[in-house]
Formats: sequence, structure tokens, C-alpha cells
Amino acid sequence: MKMKKFINQPENLTDELLDGLASAHKCLLHRGDQNMIINNSLDKADRVTIVTQGGAGHEPALSGFVGDGMVDISVVGDVFAAPGPQACVDAIKLADKGKGVLYVVLNHAGDMLTGNLTMRQLEGSGHQVIKVVTQEDVSNAPRDNADDRRGLVGCVPLYKIAGAAAAEGKSLEEVAAVAQRFADNMATLAVAVRGATHPSTGMALADLGDDDMEIGMGQHGEGGGGRQPMKTADETADIMVKGLLADLGIEDGEKIMLILNGSGATTLMELLIIYRECEKYLATKGIEIVANFVGEMLTVQEQAGFQMFIARMDDELLRYWNAPCNTPYYKKI
Repeated sequence: MKMKKFINQPENLTDELLDGLASAHKCLLHRGDQNMIINNSLDKADRVTIVTQGGAGHEPALSGFVGDGMVDISVVGDVFAAPGPQACVDAIKLADKGKGVLYVVLNHAGDMLTGNLTMRQLEGSGHQVIKVVTQEDVSNAPRDNADDRRGLVGCVPLYKIAGAAAAEGKSLEEVAAVAQRFADNMATLAVAVRGATHPSTGMALADLGDDDMEIGMGQHGEGGGGRQPMKTADETADIMVKGLLADLGIEDGEKIMLILNGSGATTLMELLIIYRECEKYLATKGIEIVANFVGEMLTVQEQAGFQMFIARMDDELLRYWNAPCNTPYYKKI
């Protein structure tokens, strides 16, 4: 079937996307060199700053969370592709206002290669940088082998929590410790019922047929070994929430964050029905949802499905989650 998208020349996708983002949100951010999206308040930042990186095609992530209280610079690669390390090196140098930089990288092969090369090039530069990797996909590796876990939507709440810690005046080491503690206590599981297409080529990223779904689908159509006949909302919610609780070892009486992140073509109606069942199940276990989000944070074009994210919360993390922020696609007053 022919791909139908409102685009111009495929080779201009990323450039035009970033122009549109900067134009639509010029009160919060602006476009810099080398496909950087930059917080307008960066020059006044007397604090730890936050830099992240990733490919285009997952909007609103990652650049939609640039602004006060979250990300200071997002370095954007082409669609589904990591940016080069030189752009990230330059972004970190630009972001460093004397208090150091937290550098957040999602665990995908290209991003990790760029992240490692970036850190190597910064050695001896005089810039204080700590890298935190998000790797919370429970479907493709056990928790004791977290280095093989993919980074999914968990980067977004981590930006929020780390950004609030930075705004509070924490040192780089303290901000990184908060971010790492949150990263170590989060888990995501994705489900897809229809794959996306690559917007530049029209190539299908996954073929799930008419009657199947896949629990464990990766960000770019990678299989997760969970192919099975389509289930109802309640059945799907129960499978996923139980798997996440087991992975994290969440016990009765604990407090959690629950995020249902639509992958691009799943309606809010469906997500809210899923959320309803999750809350009902968690209540039977005495597990309290103290922080939540239902909607789209990180998408995969028109992939149909969602990512379920759970994180163990405490009073400090909850305070950071509830702190003010102002970005194009997430705001707290």
C-alpha cells in the first residue's frame, strides 16, 4: 500500500521538522547549528544543564521537551538515526555554564556509539560531564543484564526529574545520582498491533498481520518475542502491568509512577481504557499511583500500540516530578 504522508522531499524531513518546531514554539526554544534545539533560557542557566540526543521521527520526543525544567539542548539526527558525535560535543560545550552537564543517552546501538565517542572526545577538555543511559525495556534482556535493554519512553520522565533537581541547585554529581536512581527503578514494556513506515522511504518497519499483536516491540519495529493473538484491553493491561511489577519487584503498599505512552496511531480512548484496568489491578495490590501520564510522549510515526512505563517512587522523586516546568509538550505550573 502506498504511503500517504504530508511531507515534501524526503531528504528535507528533519530540516523542515526542526524549522517547524522552532517556529511553533519560539517563546521557549530556538534552532541552533548542527540540528540543535536549544532552550531560550540557556544563557542564564546558573545550574547543571541537560543535553540529550536522538533521531527524528519520534515526536514529540526528544526535542519537544526542551525548555525550562527539562532539557537544555537536544541534538537531532536524521529519521530514526543518531546524530554524529561532533554535534554532541559542541552541544555539551555550549550547554556548560560552569556547573557541569548531564548527558542523557537512550540505549540503542547508534546512540550508544555516538555517546561513547562524545565522552571520549571530551576527555581533558575541562568540561564536567556525566552520562546517564536509559535502558528500561524489559522485553529483550533480564534486569541483571540491563546494558542490553533498549531505552524507550523512560527518558522523558527522567528529563523531568533530573531537570527539577538541577533547577533546585543540586551539584552535577547529585543530579546524576538522582537521575541514575530513577533509571535503576523504572521499567517499560511496549505492545504493537501495527507497525510504522519509515517516512523517508515508505518501508514498513514491522508486519503483524491482521489478527496478531506483539508484546515487546522495539522502538523501530524490532521484535520482542511476544507475538500472540490479539487480546482485549483488560487482558493486555493485565499481562503488561504484571510483567513490569515483577521485573521491578514492586511490593504491596509501594508508590509508583504509571505512564501510558501512545506509539502514534493508538487513540486516547484506548489508552484511557487500558489505564482504567491498570489502576483497578494495582488497587487490589495496595499499590498507589502517585504520578501519571496518559498520552503521547515518544511515538514511532503511525505505529499502533503503546508503551507502558512503571517506576518506583519516593517523596524526593515525586517532588521533582511535580516541580514546575515549561516545554512545548509537557508543562507543570
